Amino acid sequence: MPGKEDPDLLKTYREKRDFSLTPEPAGGGTRSGKGIFVVQKHLSRRLHYDLRLEVDGVLKSWAVPKGPSADPRDKRLAVQTEDHPLEYAGFSGSIPQGQYGAGTVEIWDAGTYRNMTQKDGQEVSMADALEKGHASFWLEGRRLQGGYALTRTQRGWILVKMRDGMARQGIDLPADEG
Repeated sequence: MPGKEDPDLLKTYREKRDFSLTPEPAGGGTRSGKGIFVVQKHLSRRLHYDLRLEVDGVLKSWAVPKGPSADPRDKRLAVQTEDHPLEYAGFSGSIPQGQYGAGTVEIWDAGTYRNMTQKDGQEVSMADALEKGHASFWLEGRRLQGGYALTRTQRGWILVKMRDGMARQGIDLPADEG
């Protein structure tokens, strides 16, 4: 049904969690229609930042060990993880020990994004761009603003800040958050 999450997209997410034990949302909502993104600071076995982009009714997700950067010279590893339900964009809390991803999750940044991916002057959908291994997007968040790109390499995904008016050389956002 258009506008609803495809339950198969969340199958892996749901299989990894026991919703009688974890406060994480099981999902089942509809698309936001806004192109939302969220970055969640996740202190589990190791501190990392989870970048999530709304694509086709779910949050496509990447774990970014060092967090996003405002410096275009920084190439940040981004390990793709399972799709998450849209409701996860508002999740902050503690995942109990013994559960997948156990630890503390807090919203580090959130807002909307705009797809900038093009080929031959035509927009490429985010789903197609990610499938092909390169997506460009403009973030409108509290901390993250401007153009970013995700590119799949032989070793995994790389997240890079584009050179634009929002770029800041030498600014490591997570380290500089004080």
